[in-house]
Amino acid sequence: MNNYDYIIIGAGASGLLLANAMLNDSFFNHKKILLLDKDPKNTNDRTWCFWEKGDGQFEAIVHKKWNSIHFQGEDVLKRTEISPYSYKMIKSIDFYNHYLSQIKESTNITFIQEALVNLFETDTEVTVQTTNNTYTGKYLFNSLFDYKMATGQSKYPVLQQHFVGWVIKTEKPIFNTNEVTYMDFSIPQKGNTRFMYVLPFANDTALIEYTLFSEQLLPKAEYEAAIKDYIVERFQCENYAVIEKEAGSIPMTAYDFREHHTNRIRYIGTAGGWAKPSTGYTLMSTAKKIPKLVDFIKQGKPLQKLKLKGKFWFYDMLFLDVLHHDNANGHIVFESIFKTLKPQMVFKFLDENTSLKEDIIYINACPKIPFIKALLKRIF
Repeated sequence: MNNYDYIIIGAGASGLLLANAMLNDSFFNHKKILLLDKDPKNTNDRTWCFWEKGDGQFEAIVHKKWNSIHFQGEDVLKRTEISPYSYKMIKSIDFYNHYLSQIKESTNITFIQEALVNLFETDTEVTVQTTNNTYTGKYLFNSLFDYKMATGQSKYPVLQQHFVGWVIKTEKPIFNTNEVTYMDFSIPQKGNTRFMYVLPFANDTALIEYTLFSEQLLPKAEYEAAIKDYIVERFQCENYAVIEKEAGSIPMTAYDFREHHTNRIRYIGTAGGWAKPSTGYTLMSTAKKIPKLVDFIKQGKPLQKLKLKGKFWFYDMLFLDVLHHDNANGHIVFESIFKTLKPQMVFKFLDENTSLKEDIIYINACPKIPFIKALLKRIF
């Protein structure tokens, strides 16, 4: 009873999207699939944001969308509509409920709440030990991420996109519900790349997030002090209630995790290097990679042979080299890009949908000297 064709570890975004893709592909109709997670996935433990043209595959569970963004730096201020794009947010509880309800009704996918203890691989199968049981599968997909996977090497720098966010409710209406503050670099940088991010849910309710791109985390009190200062200085508001809190850290690295894959084990999601290295955005990056992975699975080839790197991986690598070398001035890169280009062009490039000609236009908007130095260092 504990033998499966495929085992998926982790019922987060990548695990659920992979299970859902298998559920909706007739190739897997008669395959036994196990989905394991230590949590019941019944709480709203995170949010996912992304931009998109028109309606997409997640439209039924989009909680809120915005049509304009605000970008601000030392000498640039842009408030602009982003049509044909919309900026969208999904609550994780809605995501979990949507996909798990379909999975639990299926006849060939089993969801079990148990924590992973150990993995073993042979030439013919993978054995999974949990807190309660032992399972075997022909192939395994693991979405559990540990920073040690990336920090055990020195070829590629590893930064973190780390943040603390407060959802606040104010006494008076102070927020523009049509506009996301995508990046506000007008705050003190203090030797790191730091910005504020604001998602207004109503004119008196918003998520305000203090975000850094750097190697080390801060003491919790420092994030919260920055949020308090920003609420007072930017919105002239001192009376509010904090109704939710969130915190997190997303790896920013061009390390591709290739050495962790084997013939029968493939790391997916953040653990597979699927977070966009230059931004940390993971959901849409994952959604684009799942169909490629499923097609590869159906070919029956060793899982480690699937390659997902392209020219944008190289661009991201150079960007992170620049950011790592001079983190105190990271804001200059973003300000230069948004000062020169329309946000639609920025989104298209970050979506990895630009042509070579458009790539050159985007690259030309970046500060030249630090990127040339990074390129020469990589070449030589």
